[in-house]
Amino acid sequence: MNNQEIVAKLWNLSNVLRDDGITYHQYVTELTYILFLKMAKETGSEGGIPAQYRWDELRTKSGIELKRFYRDLLQYLGEEATGRVQEIYAGSSTNIDEPKNLEKIIKSIDGLDWYSAREEGLGNLYEGLLEKNANEKKSGAGQYFTPRVLIDVMVRLIDPQPGELCNDPACGTFGFMIAASEHVRNNTDNLFNLDADQAEFQIKKAFTGIELVHDAHRLALMNAMLHGIEAPILLADTLSPAGKNAKGFDVVLTNPPFGTKRGGERATRDDLTFPTSNKQLNFLQHIYRSLKPGGRAAVVLPDNVLFADRDGRRIREDLMDKCNLHTILRLPTGIFYAQGVKTNVLFFERGLTDKGNTDGIWFYDLRSDMPSFGKRTPLTVAHFGDFEAMYMAKDRTLVDDKRLTYFSREDIAAKEDSLDLGLMQAEAETFDFENFDPTASALEAAGLLDEAADILRSLAKDLQFGEKN
Repeated sequence: MNNQEIVAKLWNLSNVLRDDGITYHQYVTELTYILFLKMAKETGSEGGIPAQYRWDELRTKSGIELKRFYRDLLQYLGEEATGRVQEIYAGSSTNIDEPKNLEKIIKSIDGLDWYSAREEGLGNLYEGLLEKNANEKKSGAGQYFTPRVLIDVMVRLIDPQPGELCNDPACGTFGFMIAASEHVRNNTDNLFNLDADQAEFQIKKAFTGIELVHDAHRLALMNAMLHGIEAPILLADTLSPAGKNAKGFDVVLTNPPFGTKRGGERATRDDLTFPTSNKQLNFLQHIYRSLKPGGRAAVVLPDNVLFADRDGRRIREDLMDKCNLHTILRLPTGIFYAQGVKTNVLFFERGLTDKGNTDGIWFYDLRSDMPSFGKRTPLTVAHFGDFEAMYMAKDRTLVDDKRLTYFSREDIAAKEDSLDLGLMQAEAETFDFENFDPTASALEAAGLLDEAADILRSLAKDLQFGEKN
């Protein structure tokens, strides 16, 4: 039995919990609590778990005794354990009321082909489960999951190296950092080409993240552990004062959350030059400020970052001054959980000085004349082949590709610093009835209203400033 088949079996167990009213996302969280114990046994890493709460004890219980034991286990590990065990179980509770359902899940997990799972990698199994959850529209977990194909492309092109500090300030389930770690491992014979200190750095310091949502943070910790990563993953809000010390990175790879602060409130960070209620603009400021000189980043951002006025324009100017924003990939629509969201990947490198680092930007249009992506037409690595070849070319001026265009810094300034450029044709607005998501559409509409309010506040601030002077 391969990992894909095991993932399918684990996912089908969610049907057992329907009568308990448990959502898909709650199911994955419950599964994480139980899988952690089983995987710790399979990997011989039960040292941090008290003997009375290990897998072999859990699997012997049944009925009301099992239900009580399981609740006690969650409370004890979340409050009395230490290290990663305590982090994973902190604040944990169960939504499973029926002991028979809990018992069935435990017995089903115990009966899986764990020898094959170990051979293919328990980390790969867990990531497969997270991807299954993200692809289930009803789970709402797509907001925490970037398509693995896109992650791998971004990681390959940024090319993290041994000894570099890498970070994701909105890490979700930690997919970017795991891919970065695997990239380094693959290029160092699974760290065997490094000395002991270098290998320890890769495991304990190289790959860090910050995540605001408790359940996503829990999944990130589990994912990191199963991939041999022990570096800190903070449960915090990057846009709060807690994010101020997250800096000095060689590499940042991320897909920050889209939208606005509730009620139009601005970021609570006092070190951002251009505070705004637009979260992605605040994340962009944080990211390029968090890079050390020469540090590089690849960031997924929605279209409005490319053309937002006032603070948006000031932030783009600041980005192009402090960094060499050399490449913008216009992504296809339909590759994220909210079908109408149009996104891009910005590739940039922090300059050695803070002025004039961007001479011009290469735009690559992977949006026009592309298929409608979804379950029937999945995004694959082949779709990025020409873009990757262009990106790696020694001289991009020699690349013959209709999707590739170049705009100098002067060209961009003449367009009021809008970066909404590089598309081969004007985008036709179409309505996708099959994939229409009323929740996402309502959130998008609310976001537009918040942005309008933000513009009005900025205008009032500018007028007030003008009167004082």
